[in-house]
Amino acid sequence: MSERSSDIFGTGSAEEEPQDLATQDTRAALMALRSEVAKAVVGQDAVVTGLVIALLCRGHVLLEGVPGVAKTLLIRTLAQALKLDFKRVQFTPDLMPGDVTGSLVYDNRSSEFEFREGPVFTNLLLADEINRTPPKTQASLLESMEERQVSVEGMPRMLPDPFVVCATQNPIEYEGTYPLPEAQLDRFLVKLTVPVPSREDEIAVLQRHAAGFDPRDLHAAGVTPVAGPADLAAGREAVGRIRIDPKISGYVVDLCRATRQSPSLQLGVSPRGATALLATARAWAWLSGRDYVRPDDVKALARPTLRHRVQLRPEAELEGATTDAVLDGVLTTVPAPR
Repeated sequence: MSERSSDIFGTGSAEEEPQDLATQDTRAALMALRSEVAKAVVGQDAVVTGLVIALLCRGHVLLEGVPGVAKTLLIRTLAQALKLDFKRVQFTPDLMPGDVTGSLVYDNRSSEFEFREGPVFTNLLLADEINRTPPKTQASLLESMEERQVSVEGMPRMLPDPFVVCATQNPIEYEGTYPLPEAQLDRFLVKLTVPVPSREDEIAVLQRHAAGFDPRDLHAAGVTPVAGPADLAAGREAVGRIRIDPKISGYVVDLCRATRQSPSLQLGVSPRGATALLATARAWAWLSGRDYVRPDDVKALARPTLRHRVQLRPEAELEGATTDAVLDGVLTTVPAPR
């Protein structure tokens, strides 16, 4: 399923529960990111919402889309609108782990080894085409993503907060690529599909470029910070106060257990996936202006949170099944609590 604002993350305002003024201001600042990013990237409001949910959950994002749909520009613009430090690494076959994490370098003046930080020491790291680098370099991000630290020569070095990895991959090219193993895919909170823009949006893109829009100059596009790390911290605290009924927890577990029993899947959702689904549903409930999670919140986030955590059986794949279609079937068969 493509992350269009008309399906997963609706643009309409939800019925809001009473909230204190500070919480409303924080939520408004984070929701304003969609219109700010739209100054540079057209028609990707829902993907921006998914990225905000990941930031609120301190989770990492896997972006999948064909070349030329502005995945890199999207992350750069979001970083500027959030006033976050941003770095980009182009993952290539000759990239080494030390090129990502940093390494010890001998200093002739002091006759000692000193640590030089790699690009992973940032707030928003864009791992561009992560499946084009060998597994040993892919694995260099595992500790960073899970522990939010880098260990070199046995010494851990903490990464800044917030720290989020946004990795991109091309869904149509497989030659010369190294598919991410299931264990690493499970480390990503959500997998967002970046769709090709609609005809109207594509016309708007052409008009902007005809008027002289330069994607390298976001200041000229009018992109300014509308939120910051403090808003993210306040948002995370508010999300942590969202109420979860035991029936909702049971519903999440039932959905995940149903994927393990599906005849179309050879790998179902792990318990880590269940906790991820509950976290994203909680963040979406808060962004929708409520202080509790509804079954609809779980349904809305099921595909982006679970689609990369399941694996189709070869025979189901040959029959044309997709992970999103299987997940839709699971959502249909598992009864939601009233």
